[in-house]
Amino acid sequence: MGWNGFARAGHLVGLCGALLAIACGAEEEPSAPQPVQAPSAQLLDGPHPMARLDLGELGTVQIQLLPEIAPQTVARFAELSNEGYYDGTTFHRVIPGFMIQGGDPLTRNNDPRDDGKGGTPDVLPDDYSDFPALRGSVAMANRGHPKTAQGQFFIVHADSRHLDGNYTIFGRVVEGIEVVDAVTELEIDTYGRFGPLNRPYPRAARIASLRVAGP
Repeated sequence: MGWNGFARAGHLVGLCGALLAIACGAEEEPSAPQPVQAPSAQLLDGPHPMARLDLGELGTVQIQLLPEIAPQTVARFAELSNEGYYDGTTFHRVIPGFMIQGGDPLTRNNDPRDDGKGGTPDVLPDDYSDFPALRGSVAMANRGHPKTAQGQFFIVHADSRHLDGNYTIFGRVVEGIEVVDAVTELEIDTYGRFGPLNRPYPRAARIASLRVAGP
């Protein structure tokens, strides 16, 4: 982000502030994001680029990319994916009923303390729209304000409309949402005993490969 998306609303609201620092491990928690004046999201008919997210034994997720609402983000995400940038990284931040976040190259090393702090050297462009943060939506992580996305992304596990307009949504899961569910069902180190908060442990949700094909 049978679902109970906001049954623990109070708990999730507390976690929202943490999500705002997900992209680059900001040392200080930023202030709450301000809604942007986002253009209307109008999806087009016809074929779209497709991202194949292979999570090994957990399964495969097919993501329909949406260049009509996030052209710069889709282009950069496809470039990174096909260069192998995401291969071997993990979903290092998993909050059931909210979202799963991954794509940090630092999750490849043997030091969990820096998980969530890595990203591309360049800042990715923002492609904000009013496309809603619904179950299965795929978005770029940031620090809670514009011009801070650096390649980490998240998949919304349950409808999270409080995120609307503050993150670039650039795709949606069209097959394999049950694999996203499976990631949330892994044992999770909620309290950060062995690294950052909310990391699947001892079993990692590792990306075997991520590739984009199509128009």
